[in-house]
Amino acid sequence: MTSFAELTTFRVGGPITRLVDVAGVDELAALFAEVGDEPVMVLGGGSNLLVSDDGFAGTVARMVGDGLAVSGGADDGSDDSVDVIVEAGANWDALVEYTVEEGWAGIEALSGIPGSVGATPIQNVGAYGQEVADVLTAVRTFDRETGTERRFAPADCNFAYRDSLFKRTSRFVVTAVEFRLTTGGTGAPVRYAELARTLGVEVGGTAPVAAVREAVLGLRRSKGMVLDPDDHDTWSAGSFFTNPILTAAVAGAALPDDAPRYPAGDGLVKTSAAWLIEHAGFSKGFGAELTGGRATLSTKHTLALTNRGGASATDLLTLARAIRAGVLDRFGIELHHEPVLVGHTL
Repeated sequence: MTSFAELTTFRVGGPITRLVDVAGVDELAALFAEVGDEPVMVLGGGSNLLVSDDGFAGTVARMVGDGLAVSGGADDGSDDSVDVIVEAGANWDALVEYTVEEGWAGIEALSGIPGSVGATPIQNVGAYGQEVADVLTAVRTFDRETGTERRFAPADCNFAYRDSLFKRTSRFVVTAVEFRLTTGGTGAPVRYAELARTLGVEVGGTAPVAAVREAVLGLRRSKGMVLDPDDHDTWSAGSFFTNPILTAAVAGAALPDDAPRYPAGDGLVKTSAAWLIEHAGFSKGFGAELTGGRATLSTKHTLALTNRGGASATDLLTLARAIRAGVLDRFGIELHHEPVLVGHTL
Protein backbone atom coordinates (compact mmCIF):
# COMPACT_ATOMS: atom_id res chain seq x y z
CA MET A 1 0.00 0.00 0.00
CA THR A 2 1.28 3.45 -0.92
CA SER A 3 1.91 5.91 1.91
CA PHE A 4 2.21 9.67 2.05
CA ALA A 5 5.83 9.18 3.11
CA GLU A 6 6.49 8.10 -0.49
CA LEU A 7 4.70 11.07 -2.06
CA THR A 8 5.62 14.09 0.07
CA THR A 9 8.83 16.06 0.49
CA PHE A 10 8.60 15.68 4.28
CA ARG A 11 8.75 11.92 3.68
CA VAL A 12 6.30 11.25 6.48
CA GLY A 13 2.63 10.30 6.61
CA GLY A 14 0.60 7.14 6.92
CA PRO A 15 -1.07 4.86 4.38
CA ILE A 16 -3.25 5.85 1.44
CA THR A 17 -6.35 3.70 1.22
CA ARG A 18 -6.82 4.34 -2.50
CA LEU A 19 -4.68 6.36 -4.92
CA VAL A 20 -6.10 7.43 -8.29
CA ASP A 21 -4.30 9.46 -10.96
CA VAL A 22 -6.53 12.05 -12.65
CA ALA A 23 -6.05 14.64 -15.36
CA GLY A 24 -8.58 17.32 -16.17
CA VAL A 25 -12.20 18.11 -15.50
CA ASP A 26 -13.74 15.03 -17.11
CA GLU A 27 -11.72 12.57 -15.03
CA LEU A 28 -12.37 14.56 -11.85
CA ALA A 29 -16.10 14.62 -12.57
CA ALA A 30 -16.13 10.85 -13.10
CA LEU A 31 -14.20 10.25 -9.89
CA PHE A 32 -16.40 12.42 -7.70
CA ALA A 33 -19.53 10.89 -9.22
CA GLU A 34 -18.16 7.44 -8.42
CA VAL A 35 -17.20 8.06 -4.79
CA GLY A 36 -20.34 9.97 -3.82
CA ASP A 37 -20.04 11.22 -0.24
CA GLU A 38 -16.83 9.35 0.53
CA PRO A 39 -13.86 11.62 1.40
CA VAL A 40 -11.51 12.63 -1.43
CA MET A 41 -8.19 14.40 -1.02
CA VAL A 42 -6.51 16.08 -4.00
CA LEU A 43 -2.72 15.71 -4.15
CA GLY A 44 -0.23 17.67 -6.21
CA GLY A 45 3.52 17.45 -5.74
CA GLY A 46 3.32 16.81 -1.99
CA SER A 47 5.73 19.63 -1.18
CA ASN A 48 3.46 21.58 1.14
CA LEU A 49 1.78 18.78 3.02
CA LEU A 50 2.12 17.24 6.47
CA VAL A 51 -0.15 14.22 6.81
CA SER A 52 -0.94 12.33 9.98
CA ASP A 53 0.83 9.06 10.71
CA ASP A 54 -2.62 7.47 10.44
CA GLY A 55 -2.83 8.43 6.77
CA PHE A 56 -6.08 9.22 4.99
CA ALA A 57 -9.17 7.00 5.02
CA GLY A 58 -10.52 7.78 1.58
CA THR A 59 -9.49 8.30 -2.02
CA VAL A 60 -6.44 10.38 -2.88
CA ALA A 61 -6.73 11.97 -6.32
CA ARG A 62 -3.27 12.74 -7.68
CA MET A 63 -3.24 15.42 -10.38
CA VAL A 64 -1.02 14.22 -13.24
CA GLY A 65 -2.06 16.30 -16.27
CA ASP A 66 1.01 18.27 -17.40
CA GLY A 67 0.08 19.75 -20.76
CA LEU A 68 1.23 23.22 -21.82
CA ALA A 69 -0.15 25.60 -24.43
CA VAL A 70 1.40 28.88 -25.57
CA SER A 71 -0.06 31.84 -27.46
CA GLY A 72 1.10 35.39 -28.20
CA GLY A 73 4.70 36.49 -28.54
CA ALA A 74 4.70 37.61 -32.17
CA ASP A 75 7.68 36.51 -34.25
CA ASP A 76 8.24 40.08 -35.48
CA GLY A 77 8.81 41.32 -31.93
CA SER A 78 5.69 43.51 -31.90
CA ASP A 79 4.21 41.65 -28.94
CA ASP A 80 6.14 41.80 -25.67
CA SER A 81 4.09 39.19 -23.82
CA VAL A 82 3.21 35.53 -24.09
CA ASP A 83 0.28 33.62 -22.62
CA VAL A 84 0.97 30.19 -21.15
CA ILE A 85 -1.67 27.69 -20.00
CA VAL A 86 -0.30 24.84 -17.89
CA GLU A 87 -2.15 21.85 -16.46
CA ALA A 88 -2.11 21.42 -12.70
CA GLY A 89 0.02 18.28 -12.56
CA ALA A 90 3.03 19.83 -14.29
CA ASN A 91 6.22 20.20 -12.26
CA TRP A 92 6.60 23.82 -11.20
CA ASP A 93 10.38 24.16 -11.47
CA ALA A 94 10.38 22.43 -14.84
CA LEU A 95 7.95 25.12 -16.01
CA VAL A 96 10.20 27.88 -14.65
CA GLU A 97 13.21 26.33 -16.36
CA TYR A 98 11.32 26.16 -19.65
CA THR A 99 10.19 29.79 -19.49
CA VAL A 100 13.73 30.95 -18.69
CA GLU A 101 15.11 28.99 -21.63
CA GLU A 102 12.53 30.73 -23.83
CA GLY A 103 13.58 34.13 -22.44
CA TRP A 104 10.23 34.83 -20.77
CA ALA A 105 10.16 36.84 -17.55
CA GLY A 106 7.82 36.83 -14.59
CA ILE A 107 8.50 33.65 -12.62
CA GLU A 108 12.29 33.37 -12.83
CA ALA A 109 12.72 34.30 -9.15
CA LEU A 110 10.44 31.37 -8.25
CA SER A 111 13.07 28.88 -9.41
CA GLY A 112 13.79 25.83 -7.30
CA ILE A 113 10.42 25.71 -5.56
CA PRO A 114 9.22 22.10 -5.43
CA GLY A 115 5.72 20.94 -6.18
CA SER A 116 3.16 21.20 -8.96
CA VAL A 117 1.79 24.10 -10.97
CA GLY A 118 -1.70 23.55 -9.56
CA ALA A 119 -0.52 24.23 -6.02
CA THR A 120 0.96 27.63 -6.82
CA PRO A 121 -2.23 29.72 -6.83
CA ILE A 122 -3.53 27.95 -3.72
CA GLN A 123 -0.63 29.28 -1.63
CA ASN A 124 -0.01 32.29 -3.86
CA VAL A 125 3.52 30.97 -3.98
CA GLY A 126 6.18 33.63 -3.72
CA ALA A 127 9.89 34.10 -3.17
CA TYR A 128 12.60 36.70 -3.74
CA GLY A 129 10.14 39.47 -4.53
CA GLN A 130 7.89 37.62 -6.98
CA GLU A 131 4.48 36.04 -6.45
CA VAL A 132 2.36 33.88 -8.71
CA ALA A 133 -0.41 36.46 -8.41
CA ASP A 134 1.84 38.98 -10.23
CA VAL A 135 1.61 37.10 -13.54
CA LEU A 136 -1.42 34.84 -13.21
CA THR A 137 -4.30 35.69 -15.55
CA ALA A 138 -6.76 32.93 -14.64
CA VAL A 139 -7.21 29.77 -12.59
CA ARG A 140 -9.20 26.90 -14.07
CA THR A 141 -10.93 24.66 -11.57
CA PHE A 142 -13.34 21.80 -11.12
CA ASP A 143 -16.25 22.77 -8.86
CA ARG A 144 -16.97 19.83 -6.58
CA GLU A 145 -20.46 21.12 -5.77
CA THR A 146 -21.73 21.60 -9.33
CA GLY A 147 -19.54 19.00 -11.07
CA THR A 148 -18.53 21.53 -13.71
CA GLU A 149 -15.53 23.61 -14.73
CA ARG A 150 -15.17 27.12 -13.33
CA ARG A 151 -12.60 29.72 -14.38
CA PHE A 152 -11.49 32.41 -11.93
CA ALA A 153 -10.10 35.81 -12.90
CA PRO A 154 -7.33 37.11 -10.58
CA ALA A 155 -9.69 39.58 -8.88
CA ASP A 156 -11.91 36.68 -7.81
CA CYS A 157 -9.08 34.60 -6.31
CA ASN A 158 -8.73 36.72 -3.14
CA PHE A 159 -4.96 36.61 -3.33
CA ALA A 160 -2.99 37.75 -0.30
CA TYR A 161 0.35 36.89 1.27
CA ARG A 162 0.61 33.08 0.95
CA ASP A 163 -3.17 32.93 0.73
CA SER A 164 -6.06 32.66 -1.70
CA LEU A 165 -9.68 31.62 -1.99
CA PHE A 166 -8.53 28.11 -2.92
CA LYS A 167 -6.61 27.69 0.32
CA ARG A 168 -9.75 28.34 2.39
CA THR A 169 -12.08 25.88 0.70
CA SER A 170 -11.84 22.40 -0.79
CA ARG A 171 -14.74 23.09 -3.14
CA PHE A 172 -12.53 24.05 -6.10
CA VAL A 173 -9.87 21.73 -7.51
CA VAL A 174 -7.28 23.55 -9.60
CA THR A 175 -6.98 21.91 -13.02
CA ALA A 176 -4.88 24.47 -14.94
CA VAL A 177 -3.29 27.88 -14.49
CA GLU A 178 -2.95 30.67 -17.03
CA PHE A 179 0.03 33.04 -16.95
CA ARG A 180 1.09 36.11 -18.91
CA LEU A 181 4.86 36.49 -19.12
CA THR A 182 7.09 39.11 -20.69
CA THR A 183 9.34 38.28 -23.63
CA GLY A 184 12.77 39.66 -24.39
CA GLY A 185 15.05 37.81 -21.99
CA THR A 186 15.30 40.50 -19.31
CA GLY A 187 13.96 39.61 -15.89
CA ALA A 188 11.36 41.55 -13.97
CA PRO A 189 12.68 44.35 -11.71
CA VAL A 190 14.45 42.76 -8.74
CA ARG A 191 12.58 43.61 -5.55
CA TYR A 192 14.49 41.52 -3.01
CA ALA A 193 17.67 42.99 -1.54
CA GLU A 194 19.52 39.68 -1.08
CA LEU A 195 18.88 38.70 -4.69
CA ALA A 196 19.89 42.15 -5.93
CA ARG A 197 23.20 41.90 -4.06
CA THR A 198 23.85 38.45 -5.49
CA LEU A 199 23.18 39.72 -9.02
CA GLY A 200 25.19 42.89 -8.49
CA VAL A 201 22.29 45.22 -9.29
CA GLU A 202 20.32 47.79 -7.34
CA VAL A 203 16.90 46.94 -5.97
CA GLY A 204 14.56 47.74 -8.84
CA GLY A 205 17.24 46.93 -11.40
CA THR A 206 17.09 44.07 -13.88
CA ALA A 207 19.21 41.16 -15.05
CA PRO A 208 18.83 38.42 -17.68
CA VAL A 209 16.27 35.81 -16.67
CA ALA A 210 18.92 33.06 -16.84
CA ALA A 211 21.14 34.97 -14.41
CA VAL A 212 18.23 35.48 -12.03
CA ARG A 213 17.38 31.77 -12.08
CA GLU A 214 20.99 30.78 -11.45
CA ALA A 215 21.28 33.25 -8.55
CA VAL A 216 18.02 32.12 -6.96
CA LEU A 217 18.96 28.44 -7.21
CA GLY A 218 22.29 29.21 -5.54
CA LEU A 219 20.61 31.10 -2.71
CA ARG A 220 18.00 28.39 -2.20
CA ARG A 221 20.63 25.62 -2.19
CA SER A 222 22.60 27.49 0.47
CA LYS A 223 19.47 27.38 2.63
CA GLY A 224 18.58 23.74 1.91
CA MET A 225 15.56 24.78 -0.15
CA VAL A 226 16.26 22.82 -3.34
CA LEU A 227 15.27 19.16 -3.17
CA ASP A 228 18.17 16.75 -2.85
CA PRO A 229 17.58 13.13 -1.76
CA ASP A 230 21.01 13.05 -0.15
CA ASP A 231 20.51 16.24 1.88
CA HIS A 232 18.20 15.88 4.87
CA ASP A 233 17.92 19.65 5.12
CA THR A 234 15.72 19.40 2.03
CA TRP A 235 13.47 16.72 3.54
CA SER A 236 11.00 19.43 4.47
CA ALA A 237 8.14 21.56 3.21
CA GLY A 238 10.35 24.60 2.83
CA SER A 239 9.40 27.46 5.12
CA PHE A 240 7.17 26.00 7.82
CA PHE A 241 5.96 29.32 9.24
CA THR A 242 4.83 32.39 7.34
CA ASN A 243 6.25 35.82 8.07
CA PRO A 244 3.87 37.55 10.52
CA ILE A 245 1.93 40.57 9.29
CA LEU A 246 1.13 42.89 12.19
CA THR A 247 -0.61 46.18 12.78
CA ALA A 248 1.79 49.05 13.31
CA ALA A 249 0.70 49.25 16.95
CA VAL A 250 1.36 45.57 17.62
CA ALA A 251 4.68 45.71 15.80
CA GLY A 252 5.73 48.74 17.81
CA ALA A 253 4.90 47.02 21.09
CA ALA A 254 6.14 43.51 20.30
CA LEU A 255 9.22 43.94 18.15
CA PRO A 256 12.63 45.07 19.43
CA ASP A 257 14.22 48.00 17.61
CA ASP A 258 16.54 45.73 15.64
CA ALA A 259 13.81 43.40 14.37
CA PRO A 260 13.15 43.45 10.60
CA ARG A 261 10.20 45.54 9.48
CA TYR A 262 8.76 45.78 5.98
CA PRO A 263 5.73 47.78 4.82
CA ALA A 264 2.77 45.47 4.13
CA GLY A 265 0.14 47.99 3.05
CA ASP A 266 -2.79 49.57 4.87
CA GLY A 267 -0.70 50.46 7.91
CA LEU A 268 0.52 46.89 8.33
CA VAL A 269 4.05 45.70 9.01
CA LYS A 270 5.63 42.38 7.98
CA THR A 271 8.45 40.94 10.05
CA SER A 272 10.68 37.91 9.67
CA ALA A 273 9.58 34.59 11.15
CA ALA A 274 13.15 33.32 10.88
CA TRP A 275 14.43 36.29 12.90
CA LEU A 276 11.78 35.72 15.59
CA ILE A 277 12.62 32.02 15.80
CA GLU A 278 16.35 32.65 16.12
CA HIS A 279 15.94 35.42 18.69
CA ALA A 280 13.55 33.28 20.72
CA GLY A 281 16.49 30.92 21.25
CA PHE A 282 15.99 28.34 18.51
CA SER A 283 19.16 27.89 16.49
CA LYS A 284 19.78 25.93 13.29
CA GLY A 285 19.62 22.22 14.01
CA PHE A 286 17.46 22.66 17.13
CA GLY A 287 15.11 19.87 18.14
CA ALA A 288 17.12 16.66 18.43
CA GLU A 289 16.45 16.43 22.16
CA LEU A 290 12.68 16.68 21.56
CA THR A 291 12.44 14.06 18.83
CA GLY A 292 15.29 11.67 19.45
CA GLY A 293 17.15 13.30 16.57
CA ARG A 294 14.52 12.28 14.02
CA ALA A 295 13.33 15.84 13.31
CA THR A 296 15.12 19.17 13.74
CA LEU A 297 15.25 22.64 12.34
CA SER A 298 17.35 22.72 9.20
CA THR A 299 21.06 23.13 9.78
CA LYS A 300 20.97 25.82 7.07
CA HIS A 301 17.79 27.80 7.76
CA THR A 302 15.61 28.18 10.85
CA LEU A 303 12.35 28.41 8.90
CA ALA A 304 12.50 24.80 7.72
CA LEU A 305 11.52 21.82 9.86
CA THR A 306 13.28 18.73 8.56
CA ASN A 307 13.09 14.95 8.68
CA ARG A 308 16.55 13.71 9.65
CA GLY A 309 15.55 10.12 8.92
CA GLY A 310 12.78 8.07 10.46
CA ALA A 311 10.74 11.07 11.61
CA SER A 312 7.00 10.82 12.09
CA ALA A 313 4.38 13.51 11.63
CA THR A 314 4.12 13.56 15.42
CA ASP A 315 7.84 14.36 15.69
CA LEU A 316 7.50 17.32 13.33
CA LEU A 317 4.43 18.64 15.13
CA THR A 318 6.20 18.35 18.50
CA LEU A 319 9.02 20.47 17.11
CA ALA A 320 6.67 23.00 15.50
CA ARG A 321 4.66 23.42 18.70
CA ALA A 322 7.78 24.03 20.76
CA ILE A 323 8.98 26.73 18.36
CA ARG A 324 5.59 28.41 18.11
CA ALA A 325 5.23 28.45 21.91
CA GLY A 326 8.74 29.85 22.36
CA VAL A 327 8.16 32.72 19.93
CA LEU A 328 4.80 33.50 21.53
CA ASP A 329 6.36 33.53 24.99
CA ARG A 330 9.27 35.75 23.93
CA PHE A 331 7.51 38.24 21.64
CA GLY A 332 3.77 37.76 22.11
CA ILE A 333 3.49 36.93 18.39
CA GLU A 334 1.82 33.71 17.26
CA LEU A 335 3.40 32.06 14.24
CA HIS A 336 1.15 30.42 11.64
CA HIS A 337 2.08 27.33 9.69
CA GLU A 338 2.32 27.36 5.90
CA PRO A 339 2.01 23.61 5.05
CA VAL A 340 -1.42 22.04 4.85
CA LEU A 341 -2.01 19.73 7.83
CA VAL A 342 -4.09 16.61 7.21
CA GLY A 343 -5.44 14.53 10.11
CA HIS A 344 -4.05 16.78 12.85
CA THR A 345 -3.79 20.38 14.01
CA LEU A 346 -0.92 22.44 15.33
